[in-house]
Amino acid sequence: MELELKIVGGQVADGTGAPLRQADLGIAGGVIVDEGDLSRAPARRVIEAGGRLVCPGFIDSHSHSDSYLLLEPSAPSKIFQGVTTEVVGNCGASAAPLLGSAARLPSDWESKSYPGRWSTMAEYRALLESVRPAVNVVMLAGHGKLRAAVMGYEGRPATPDEVRRMEHLLDRAMEEGAAGLSTGLIYAPGMYAEPAEITALAAVAARRKGIYTTHMRSEGARLLESLDETLAVARASGVRVSVSHLKTSGRANWGLLDAALEKLNAARAEGIPVAADRYPYIASNTDLDVILPNWAAEGGREAVLARLRDPVTRTRLRAELLENRPETYWGTIVIGSTAHPDHAGLQGKPLEEAAEILGVEPVDAALRLIDRDELRTGAFFFGMSEPNMWRILAEPWVMIGSDASIRSPTGVLSQDYPHPRAYGTFPRFLRAALDGKTVPLVEAVRKMTSLPAAHFRLGNRGVLRRGAAADVVVVDPARVRDVATFAAPHALAEGIDLVVVNGVITLEGGSFSGNRAGRILAP
Repeated sequence: MELELKIVGGQVADGTGAPLRQADLGIAGGVIVDEGDLSRAPARRVIEAGGRLVCPGFIDSHSHSDSYLLLEPSAPSKIFQGVTTEVVGNCGASAAPLLGSAARLPSDWESKSYPGRWSTMAEYRALLESVRPAVNVVMLAGHGKLRAAVMGYEGRPATPDEVRRMEHLLDRAMEEGAAGLSTGLIYAPGMYAEPAEITALAAVAARRKGIYTTHMRSEGARLLESLDETLAVARASGVRVSVSHLKTSGRANWGLLDAALEKLNAARAEGIPVAADRYPYIASNTDLDVILPNWAAEGGREAVLARLRDPVTRTRLRAELLENRPETYWGTIVIGSTAHPDHAGLQGKPLEEAAEILGVEPVDAALRLIDRDELRTGAFFFGMSEPNMWRILAEPWVMIGSDASIRSPTGVLSQDYPHPRAYGTFPRFLRAALDGKTVPLVEAVRKMTSLPAAHFRLGNRGVLRRGAAADVVVVDPARVRDVATFAAPHALAEGIDLVVVNGVITLEGGSFSGNRAGRILAP
């Protein structure tokens, strides 16, 4: 049998955590058909990998690339990291389904023009398949979309009938290809859902052998209570669960980590299939309007803006923000993407510096940005402990997830101000392992490959062995590194020499091949 592709001479980290070994890989029909000493096996194309690492393609277990893949299907920021599969639709904010009068895309997605229209998960999937993404895609259905379709952005518990309608929408979305449910319980409308609503929907996902990923209600002062809620949902529904971007946010809460890890390890010992994802940075990134209290976030964008622009309500809001946050809080925020032309020069600046430029207090600068950008201000929140980050990343059940959409140094996806994790998450973690700052190299590779493949039930992916899907990455251990920074975030990673997706060379020698062979990985 003639191989389509042979990768020879490399040190193989097979994804299982086994020691490195020298072996050749033989690929045909999108599958690894042989491995070992293949010096005599004929092949149409031979790649020399001497002195380099050969790994399974990396799996981004927490991504937000849903709609951006329609704009830039070559997925440069992820392909240059060695990512071959993305799990999209996280934090309750999926691209589909978009049903009901209140259902809409998040503001940064909504501002873009797309190559087609969709409302159902099936329509979104068909459109995504038509653009031929370079990466494989696992789709989740966002709870925020289900709730908005049924009851808009009302700040109240759902009625039993409304919960049943959400269950029906989730069941339909999973029938059409979604792998499970995600929640964003700090965002409207998810923040208004009671645990019983989430449990009912998680049970739907469980019946279909799906997963539940959750951005919990708190990652700070109420972290432990939020973990209790998440684990209670898992116990009651039987669903596999992933805690999104596990962290202890806010200096006052760094000491909660021991108790948090104890809860999660005890749950796993109990048999609850719980895991988590994390990125190797100490700053989070979300919309600046996340600082608004629940009552101010109710009703959707127009209602929120009306409150901000009412002098009496704004005065109340300002007073509440100052009362509920320490003075030092404002010094932990850096401005990311902005929408209003007058704010472009503030991108990348600390909020306190922006406030000086604007001649106002930091709280007023934040409210002004949220108002004039119409809820499209991004922000970086530097509230995490680096020692805690490394401890979390070392847990054997913690996967690597960027928590970022794809970006590109050129074109429509180069025009915002993203977190550097969009370009650097996987090489950064790999570099840390190679430099002895975190888990051993083969364990680092396992966390990026077979661990998420097993937790998301992706079949024969995440490993290098006969019969496995041929998603392969060749890494130069001397050169691999993240380049993107908070000062200059649009910068491709270095040191990923070859990316093969489903047996097709996608990236070679720092250049795209022009081939895009990703697939939708439906349950």
